[in-house]
Parts: sequence; structure tokens; C-alpha cells
Amino acid sequence: MRIGYKNAWILTMDDAFTEYRSGYLVMEGHLIVEVGAMDQFEEKKADDWIDAQGGILLPGFVNAHTHCGMIPFRSLGDDCPDRLRRFLFPLEQEVVDEPLIAKSTAYAIAEMQLAGVTAMCDMYYFEDAVAKVAKDMKMRSLVGETIINMKTPDSRNTDDALAYTQAFVDKWKTDELVHPLIAPHAPNTNTEEVMRAILEFAKENQVPITLHVSEMTYEMDYFRKTYSQTPIEFLESLGFFEVPVILAHGILMTESDVEILANYPTVSVVHCIGANTKSAKGVAPIRSLLDHGVTVGLGTDGPSSGNTLDLFTQMRMVANFHKTHLKDRSAFPAKEIVSLATKGGAKALGLDEEVGTLEIGKKADILLVETSSVNMFPVHDAYAALVYSANASNVQDVWINGERVVDNKKLVNVSLEALKRELKVEMTTFEERAVELSNQLSFK
Repeated sequence: MRIGYKNAWILTMDDAFTEYRSGYLVMEGHLIVEVGAMDQFEEKKADDWIDAQGGILLPGFVNAHTHCGMIPFRSLGDDCPDRLRRFLFPLEQEVVDEPLIAKSTAYAIAEMQLAGVTAMCDMYYFEDAVAKVAKDMKMRSLVGETIINMKTPDSRNTDDALAYTQAFVDKWKTDELVHPLIAPHAPNTNTEEVMRAILEFAKENQVPITLHVSEMTYEMDYFRKTYSQTPIEFLESLGFFEVPVILAHGILMTESDVEILANYPTVSVVHCIGANTKSAKGVAPIRSLLDHGVTVGLGTDGPSSGNTLDLFTQMRMVANFHKTHLKDRSAFPAKEIVSLATKGGAKALGLDEEVGTLEIGKKADILLVETSSVNMFPVHDAYAALVYSANASNVQDVWINGERVVDNKKLVNVSLEALKRELKVEMTTFEERAVELSNQLSFK
């Protein structure tokens, strides 16, 4: 059956930034089979037509770095210095378990889909549960178990985490929607020996690596004192960039780090502007990375770090922070920012052969943003409207792999209220312990 949209402002996000001010698009099965202007429209080209009524049709957003299992942490200790080590790690050790991760992931994916996110890259714990939920909710995903040099909610040590990862990769490596990867937490939170083992694992299993890097000042100090290198220089010395690597954050990368990454086309950087600035860590050198030809996508980080899981927030913050940081209003055109949220994210995750643009033969991961709400009039420039005017509430329809997951602003396959109720029940012990820990900590 062929399903189509008509009367849409189509942003294909292809290399030429082809757009149709009044256009149509046809899907058949999982694929896009036609895209064009309305003056070429024929009713017979599809069995069923949806009138977009002038809405903006574009590729689904790609959240290229997040932690779905951390919904329960949202709004906890947001102003606490060194929150990760003083607040998050202790709670994880005490009260995070597989049922909590599963319910949290379902809620997080629902939040993302309602905001037009059709693909994600997730790293946390109990990632087999994350993968199962993602599969059930039809979410295109890269998923990896966090490997870190400490006891975690689901492993005693890094050997356990590596064994978990091997079983996980073997189980999911042939799935159409869920793709496994290996996910060391960061280069400073694993030993050099483990980092070398992770690289060999990636080569042998032909999976990408994702990790946090150049995010913390103490991380930078550690590598400077221990190796007389930056984290990027250290990873290059290990040969890490010989395989596809997805680097999250990169806030403190130097100009020479940027030049190093420019030599490795399968290495990408995920920019999490909301989490980075909320934590007062700085503004990553994204303009320089792009000017050097490095692939960049956008991520929200986890719901505890950036609080929201939508890319509308991230796009607006990219514009506002980078323009202010560079003292240049023209530094990041809206068209380029939308590209980071769609095509850039898809390329960062190695999915660009399948998704990221609205082109014939690509998978039908599609987002319709309505333009009838009060905040969406007038629309002189569709890219500018998406970056500066729109928000998640303007997402009308979402399709993943040719299946509708959001219809007229409602989830198709699940009830948001039911997901919230189930998560609330599962969070009972978590909330009790979080209150106790909050009372013990001084946020000054």
C-alpha cells in the first residue's frame, strides 16, 4: 500500500538542500518512493493521502547521545556541584535495576517520538532491556552497555561488562532497527588495558564505539599529567580512530584535537549543548569541527543532564550559545542547524545510507511539524521556523521505517499516561532514597 503526504513544505535535507514549498511525498512499505512538487501531483500515485495543510515535512530527528534509563533522575540535584560523582553514581549503585530501566526507557522513547525523534544512540545499564523496549516501540536505535572501572548496577567489574557486551552484540547484531555497539564510559574511567580490549572488541565484532570524551576538567588534567596528551591524542595513540567512533560532548577539545579528528572520516562528534551549558562546562568547538569536515550530530544527553529529550530545544540553544560565544549572528544558519539534527545525526551514527534525508530509496523515517499553532505563524523560512519558533508540541505525525508511531500528536502504539503510571510505581524505592540523599548533600 502506498501512503502519501500532499500540500507539505518539504525539506529533503539532501546535499543540495532541495525543498518544495508545496510538495508531496509517497511511502511504500519501509521506503520513500516519490518526492516532488505539487504541480507533479497525481491522486493515483498513492492509495491513501494525508493533507499536510502546509506543515513542514522533514526527516526524523536523530538524538545521537542519550541515556534513556535516567528519567527518574530528572530534576534531582540539578544545581549540585560535581553532581555525577556526589549524586548520580551513588544512586545508581543503590537503586537502579532492570525493571526501572525498562520502564524509564519506554517513557523516554515516548517523549522522543512525540518530539519527532526517530533514531537514538543510547548508553547506560541493562541495555538488553533498553534494546527490547526500543524494538517493541519501533525506535531506530544504537544501543550499548556502559563499561566503566567500577561496580555498576549490573556488573561487578569491567570483565563482567565486556562479557555482557559480547552476549548483547551476538543477540542483536542482525536486527533491522536495533544496532548494538560497545560503550566505554570515558577514557579516564577505564584503564588503558580495558580501552585496548574495547578497541579489539570493536574490530572483531565490527561494531562502532561510543564514549564521553573531553568533557570534564579533571579528565583533561588526568591525561595531561599521566600521558602529556589530551584525551583525543591518547585515543589516537591507541588506534581508536581506525574504527567508527561516536564521541559525545568534546567540550574541551583543542584546535589540534580538531585537526586530528579531521583525518578520520569514520569518527563523529555529538554536540549536547543543553547538558554542556547547564553544567557550566563550556561550549564545544563545533564551528571549527564543521569547518574541518568532521561529522557532527546533536544529542540531548540523558534526561538528568539536559532535562529534555527533544532536539527543538537543542537546535535553539546551538544557535543562541554559539552565536553569542563567537560574537557572530551569522555563525550558524538555521539551515545548517536543522541539518545537524537530521542528516548530521544520521551520519554520526553510521545510518546515513538508510535515513537522514527524504530521498527515493531511503527508509521512511519522517516528521511532520504543523504550522497552524499560534507560535508557527507566519513561516517565511521553514528552517528558521524549526529552530527559532517551533517546539515539541508542534510535532503532528512521526513515521519510523514506514510505520506511524505518532498520529495527530498522539502516540499510536502506547499510552503515555499508562507509561507514566507504570514508571511512577517502579520509582517508589528510587524516590525514597533520592530524598534521603538530597537532604544529606550540600549544593553550595
